[in-house]
Amino acid sequence: MDLNSAQRITQAEAARTGLGTGPNRRLRLTLFIGMPMVFLVFGVLILVPKSLRDEVLHVYEAGILGCLLHYAWVFAKYPRHAGRPPYLTRDLAMGGGFYLPSLMLGFWPGMIAAPAWALFVGITYAVEVTRGRNDHR
Repeated sequence: MDLNSAQRITQAEAARTGLGTGPNRRLRLTLFIGMPMVFLVFGVLILVPKSLRDEVLHVYEAGILGCLLHYAWVFAKYPRHAGRPPYLTRDLAMGGGFYLPSLMLGFWPGMIAAPAWALFVGITYAVEVTRGRNDHR
């Protein structure tokens, strides 16, 4: 086994367990920090005056959109499944998880964009796998 193969095996194991490395780590941190913050936002909404509640909601909604844009940025850097680090396709599809915080806040752009994002990643993966099978025939 050469050094490159050993490094790929190590990266694959790190990506599968824990937070992983590189883009996998960035996407997982984006998800693990962005999604539970909705509960912090609810706590802040209880504490701030009514006049500031809309601003707090708009800041978190902008955060959700920023998280989804981060997922799109990583996808743009690794558009083909074959060129992605191990498990990155799965981590990209997890961006659909921002549907639940969007639903809890009634943020309709997030309710549309999050599942559409997961569907987009799944369709691009299926098309690439199907295209790869047809190329080998």
